[in-house]
Amino acid sequence: MEGLIKKALGKGQADYIEVRLEDKAVTSVVYSGRELDSAGANTTKGGNVRALYRGGWGFVSFNSMDQLEAKVAEACKAARLVGRGKSVLAKVPKVNADIRVSLKDDPRNISLAQKVALAKKYNQIIIGSKGIISSGVRYEDVFKKQTFANTEGSCITEERVYCGAAFSAVAKDGANVQRAHDSVGGTEGYHTVLKLEQNAQQTVRDALGLLKAEKVSSGKYTVVMDPKMCGVFAHEAFGHLSEADHISENAKLKKMMTLGRRFGANSLSILDDATIKGQRGHYYYDEEGVASHRNYLIKHGILVGRLHSRQTAGRMNEKATGSARAISYQFGPIVRMGCTYIEPRDCSFQKMIGEIKHGLYVVSALGGMTELEMFTFSAMKAYLIKNGRLGPMVRDVILTGNVFETLKNIDAIGDDLELHGGLGGCGKDGQMPLPVSDGGPHIRVKDVVVGGK
Repeated sequence: MEGLIKKALGKGQADYIEVRLEDKAVTSVVYSGRELDSAGANTTKGGNVRALYRGGWGFVSFNSMDQLEAKVAEACKAARLVGRGKSVLAKVPKVNADIRVSLKDDPRNISLAQKVALAKKYNQIIIGSKGIISSGVRYEDVFKKQTFANTEGSCITEERVYCGAAFSAVAKDGANVQRAHDSVGGTEGYHTVLKLEQNAQQTVRDALGLLKAEKVSSGKYTVVMDPKMCGVFAHEAFGHLSEADHISENAKLKKMMTLGRRFGANSLSILDDATIKGQRGHYYYDEEGVASHRNYLIKHGILVGRLHSRQTAGRMNEKATGSARAISYQFGPIVRMGCTYIEPRDCSFQKMIGEIKHGLYVVSALGGMTELEMFTFSAMKAYLIKNGRLGPMVRDVILTGNVFETLKNIDAIGDDLELHGGLGGCGKDGQMPLPVSDGGPHIRVKDVVVGGK
């Protein structure tokens, strides 16, 4: 295979050419209500060629290795049609690597019947609970083998495996309908999805609790975010701003994201680190053959870095960060995150809550959106804080604000780091879902605008 790829690359006519081949197998089990909605496995196989000529890219995907030489020529032809400038790629080491998955409980060795039985057990916990009118349980494992080679002499084969489960519960009382969810996953093996009965039970309790919860009153609050909401904030509100393809093409964002600018207190550090084994966002090499890195974005309150592809790093005269990723062989790599989180410090959760006279403790996230520096996030649930104690659950909590002001208003960072990488993933430029992780410790933020009744 390696000889075939090198031969095809040698016949191309461009400044730079790369080939990426992919074998992928996905097993999924889905329960909706009391019914088994689907259970099975599917496999895909294909590849692509990307060629760079005078700053212009040509990209072609295919499903048969018999087409490789012709597709190299086709990608080079496309690049030559659009190239009008100068090809600039950050220099990276030539790599030859062969990385294989080795797990004691590889999910590929577990029968489909066992996976169906596991999902059924979790689903029965949810749908069998009083007050629950609908449930959802999804199991999924993904195995991916990727081979990358380029005209600079790199040749990398990397296997990746993921296993996860997601739960949802819908509770109803008259016209009041509430939904709760949870998701668990990672790259450590099948045991990741075992013994999750408590997760299913907590999903039920959350849905039923939301039925009784009052709508939150709108206003400004001191807010404590749990690790899941902290991770969503780090990823959505700041991580995307740190992706250099956007920065290099947007003059306003480029000015906002000037290296050396202070964004928060000395205690604030935000990282993107795809080297953390076991996390869903873990990988050894990105889709350009660049090693993953531990990348500080903010360190001690100061903007010190951003995420790059080889092209954006070359354009901005910075180092490639191993952040060029693609969801499949049908797409070219773009700048993406791996595992984004706020670094923990030394404040305990009890101290954080205990110092608040009137505030909110927000837990998990239903979703959110960002527009440059502005963000809006919905919490799955929240609890009032009064005189240093947690109070009743409230719902319909929507957090809004300016990310830069919010970073400055973080006045306490916890000592309890948690990272999450459940089912689903990140979306960008039509590529969804990309496997990522995010998280952090509990954090406390002053003057957060909360929408409600």
